[in-house]
Amino acid sequence: MSEATTKTKAAKAAPAPAAPAFEMPKFEMPKFEIPKMEVPAALREWAEKGVAQAKDGYEKIKSAAEDATGVLEDTYATAAKGYTDYSLKVIEIARLNANSAFDYASEMLAVKSLSELVELTSTHARKQMETLTAQAKDLSAIAQKVATETAEPIKSGVSKAFHIGG
Repeated sequence: MSEATTKTKAAKAAPAPAAPAFEMPKFEMPKFEIPKMEVPAALREWAEKGVAQAKDGYEKIKSAAEDATGVLEDTYATAAKGYTDYSLKVIEIARLNANSAFDYASEMLAVKSLSELVELTSTHARKQMETLTAQAKDLSAIAQKVATETAEPIKSGVSKAFHIGG
């Protein structure tokens, strides 16, 4: 403990540093006064008119962007619902076709003669062609409905945008 106090006293007793040999000059910023000018009335009106037109243009662009966003949201929602309906129909068709194939296979196991097999096969092929035709029509109708419903918001949004702009 006596060593710590001795070092502290020695540090306090150190001589003060000498004045620096070179000192930076101190500069003050000059004060400039801005002349007071009156803006001509015509220039002021022109500037105010320009600002008003810019605000009006901004509001129109903002409104158009919001409308476009709404159209895209509606379009996406309609398309998603349509794709879901289409996918569900495809799954239903796959299930029906798989059941038909299993029924055909089980009926083939019960066949006792070649003539019954030929008759069963031709009947099954005819039914499958009729079923596939109906399924293709259903899928085509759903796809057409989805395309129409998806395009409608875009079509009305574009016509509205051109009507507003015109």
